[in-house]
Parts: sequence; C-alpha cells; structure tokens
Amino acid sequence: MTAETLIQANRSTYAPKTLPAVFSITAGNGQGVASRGPGALPDAPSSQDAGRHQQLTLKAPPAVDPGPYTIGIGDVVVLSTPATQNTVQELSGLLAAQNSRNGYTVQDDGSVNIPDVGRVRIAGMTVDAAEDLLFQRLVENQFDPTFSLEIAEFKSRRVSIGGAVGNPRIVPITLTPLYLDEALAAAGSVSVSDIDLGSVRIYREGRLYEIPLTDLYARADLQRTRLIAGDSVFVDTDYQLDRAESYFEQQIRLTQTRLSGRSQALDELTAQVQLRRADFVEGRDNFESRLSHGAVDQDYVYLTGEVVSQSRYPLPFEQRASLADALFDSANGVAKETGDVSEVYVLRASSDARELGAVTAWHLDYRSAANLTLATRFELRPNDIIFIAENPVTKWGRTIQQITPSLITTPIVAAAN
Repeated sequence: MTAETLIQANRSTYAPKTLPAVFSITAGNGQGVASRGPGALPDAPSSQDAGRHQQLTLKAPPAVDPGPYTIGIGDVVVLSTPATQNTVQELSGLLAAQNSRNGYTVQDDGSVNIPDVGRVRIAGMTVDAAEDLLFQRLVENQFDPTFSLEIAEFKSRRVSIGGAVGNPRIVPITLTPLYLDEALAAAGSVSVSDIDLGSVRIYREGRLYEIPLTDLYARADLQRTRLIAGDSVFVDTDYQLDRAESYFEQQIRLTQTRLSGRSQALDELTAQVQLRRADFVEGRDNFESRLSHGAVDQDYVYLTGEVVSQSRYPLPFEQRASLADALFDSANGVAKETGDVSEVYVLRASSDARELGAVTAWHLDYRSAANLTLATRFELRPNDIIFIAENPVTKWGRTIQQITPSLITTPIVAAAN
C-alpha cells in the first residue's frame, strides 16, 4: 500500500448511508405561533373645557437611565448583507444577487427564525450582542457571516399619548432616548386654549406624576423629561383627575390583555414544540430499534484472520470510515498475541458484474508508523474484506501443537507391534 495505490483505491464512488431526516431537525425549527394582541388601542377619554380652576402642583418624575436599547418581543430586525459578485449564494434565505434586506419578527419566545439556521433567541440583547450571537450561529452552520443587524420596526417599547393632543397615539421608543417634548410633538402637540389650566400627567409603574403646562413651557429640563417603556402620558385641561385615571386604567387593561395573549401564544408554542419533540424522539427510537434488529439497510466490511473476533464492521452513517477505524476498533481489531501487523490485507471485489471473481488486494505493513498514516487515509467500501495473517511465532506454535501428538503416539504404536 503506497500513496499512489491509496489514491486509486479511494477513487471508487461511494455515498455513505444517511440517517433519517428526524435526526437532522429540532423541535424549535419551523413556524412559530404568531404574536397575539387585543386589537386597536381604545379611544382615549374625551377632554372637555374646564369649568373651574384648581391649584396645580409640580410633581415631575425622577430622572431615569434605562441603559442602551435591548431588542424585545415584536421588534422587526433586518439582516443586511453585501452584494456578491456571482450568482451562487452562500447563505440561503439571506443573500441575493444584490444587497439583501430580510426582516424577521421577534416571536413570543424571544427568538427569530432564520432559514437554514433555526431559532436564535435575541430578546433582551443589545444590537451589538445580538449581532455577535448571529455571527456565531452562522459560523456554526458554515455560512458566510458577513452581515449587519438593524432594527427596522420598534414595537416592543412604546409610550401612549392621549388627552388634549392633536393626534392621540402610541409612540415607539427607538435606539435614541424619547423625551417628553418629542413625544408630545409626535402626537400632534398640546391642544389647549389656556395653558394655565392644563397639565401633563405621566403614569409610570403605578405612580402618577404631574407637570403643569406653565412649568413645562418655562423649563427646558422638564421638556427633556426622559420617557421609558410603559409610560402613559395624558394631557389634561380641566383637572378632572377621574378622567385621567380612566385613561390610565384603559392602558393598564390593554397591557394586561396583551400580556395574557402573549402568555397564551407562548403556551401554545411550547405545546407544539413538545409535541414535535415527542414525534422526533419516537422516530429516532423506532430507527434505532430497527437498526438493532437488522431491519435497516447498512453497509459493512468483514474482518477475518487473526482478529479479536471474526465479525463485520458497520460503516458509519453520513461519513466515511478508514482502514484504521476498523483495525483499532476494540471489539474487532487485530489480535495482539497472534496477529501479524506486517501482513494486513484489504480485499475488494470488482464492482463490474461481468468480472465475477476479480479481486483487488492491498497489502499494509504498519510496523512502521509512517505506513500507519496510510491506514488513516484508506477509505473502506461496502463488502471489503480485511484479512490479518498470523505472525510467525503463532504459526510455528500451531505447527508444534499439530506435530507433538504424533511424536508421542508413534513409539506407543511401534511397541505394540
């Protein structure tokens, strides 16, 4: 066996048996449960002209710093990849002939489902951290990881604006901080006839804060009050606190409804994943049971001669086995006391049916470590026969065992005559 003959031996075509598809997929792949929601935002309570004047008290919310924006459920992220110079795309579902931008919605379990990659949980991560994780997953799946991550739609962190504004609405919080003056401007600005009678009330985490409009317009620091996710802002013009409280109650009920819908969707998704996982486990168990009973078509090579056990060595699924794999298998390898490592043969019958009886043999002497490297590169084929000759000492010992009985019995026969 030389490098040249090894190349010739490995040229024969061979495709290893593949495992059933159930061994290649996970319960997390596939379509997730769509996000649920309660529908459109309820109309804010109407604001009527004030009929009385009450003393307003400034009670501004404390300064907050929630830190950098983290991706949340409902956000839509975009993977942007550069243009390629050929039409062969390295990353299925992500690359196109020109610049590609594909959006993925963060599902209720906090993950996005990327074709050929699977579900990747990115909720609670900054854009940079999510980009690093996606980079790692693409590399693990042997895809070109050249891409950039952006947030196309901000839906997980929002502030509601209602009351005496031009256009009551929900304002999303993006990568840049959202301040009170910007939020009011996005809702069409304050719409009151007399700022002395108006105030901005902010409901945050169970507490109610109040900023009179006269103070708001007089102080730049109040205008730059930073808002955080979940804040409800209500512009009141008649000091009827019950009307503002009604608005905030609506926001609380709306939030609870959304959370309930998401919890239900997540439960459904978990149930689906468990059912899929159970199906996969059953399919794999069935395959392994069939394999143990010999009911699966599998390729083998056969070991004979001075081996630990005259047996057949199963070729692995989805990869190729080498001569070294079979020789050093603890259950089938060379018998240490009797096998001659200088006389290892691989016999392979011709694949041409017209050449019945035509056999090619390769001889390996792996007393030399250099020759042993050839065994690690020699690819086995179905129905190969590996033969190990007996070493000279064993051969002589067996000859003596056959001769010794005749030497003992010959004098006895002569004496009898």
